[in-house]
Amino acid sequence: MSTTSPAPAVGDRAAAPTDRLRVVIATDLPEDLCRRIEEAQPRVEVVRDHALYRPRRGPADWSGDPAHERTAEQQAAFDAMVDSADVLFSLPDVDPAALARTVAANPRLRWVQAMAAGGGSQVLAAGLDREALDRITFTTTAGVHGRPLAEFALFGVLAGAKTLPRLGAQQRAHEWTDRWEMQHLDEMTVLVVGLGGIGRACASLFRAAGARVLGTTRSGEAFEGVDELVAIDDLAAAAARADAIVVTLPGTAATEGLVGEEVLGALRPGTIVVNVGRGTVIDEVALHAALEDGRVGFAALDVFATEPLPESSPLWDHPRVLVSPHTAALSSREEERIVRLFVDNLDRFLDGRELRNVVDTVEFY
Repeated sequence: MSTTSPAPAVGDRAAAPTDRLRVVIATDLPEDLCRRIEEAQPRVEVVRDHALYRPRRGPADWSGDPAHERTAEQQAAFDAMVDSADVLFSLPDVDPAALARTVAANPRLRWVQAMAAGGGSQVLAAGLDREALDRITFTTTAGVHGRPLAEFALFGVLAGAKTLPRLGAQQRAHEWTDRWEMQHLDEMTVLVVGLGGIGRACASLFRAAGARVLGTTRSGEAFEGVDELVAIDDLAAAAARADAIVVTLPGTAATEGLVGEEVLGALRPGTIVVNVGRGTVIDEVALHAALEDGRVGFAALDVFATEPLPESSPLWDHPRVLVSPHTAALSSREEERIVRLFVDNLDRFLDGRELRNVVDTVEFY
């Protein structure tokens, strides 16, 4: 039986283990989707209390309104609810510090489903010790955002290929000039940096549009839609052959600044750069320099090393940069896609099978 009434107080008998796996919803997931989890998986108890969550400001607003403050009683009830979990759907309030608190308080906790594709960075930020990292499985939503981000990547490359900044400037100036040649996707080589769920979706879309697709890989595993696999150590050499680079990598210690002076310095003039992974992967100082000297002809960026992007960043006002406030993946269907992934993983978890999208707790991706 599901629990929809307020969470039990600390020490309440209702917080004790039940015969079924106790799944606690730690963010304001719509009630119809909460019911979908319990209907799809009758072997679990799905616990939630919508009165205790931070109010949502829109679809997939997992962290909720940061201005909302619980009363002391509400906070105690929320903490008691998440501390009773065998499985958490979301970090509490999508807050690494709250995750650290409940991990310390709850030795029963066995699995945490993060809401972000890059949830590994949130686990890292929680500062958990090795015992906790070995005891608890952490999974991400990798792949859920693949298609929306692939569409933004396609849009970004097309914006550069079709000279959107020049078109916009001439329209604003009411200026009709002589014609000029634009680039065409079926004559372009696109390098996808990272072939995870987002990268594979990008590769598939660009290949369908007629581009030649290069893709970086650590495993060497072939993927449909990728014409040539590139070892990550050969990234700069591959970048020198590309007309456009699409970055899809998560933010980890290993990827920080990966697309920096060496890679950007190898580019041919006018190369298009798109980032739909994490902002820390691109060295923004090196990117600005490459924009200034023409090696980068256009950049479409949905993510940045610091978010919100500081007002002092020269990327705001650069005429050949498109700034997107980390909004390309937002979709009203995101919640449903995450629930489908979670239900599939619930089946796997209960049957003792390997889960999808498990965080590597050494490199945290």
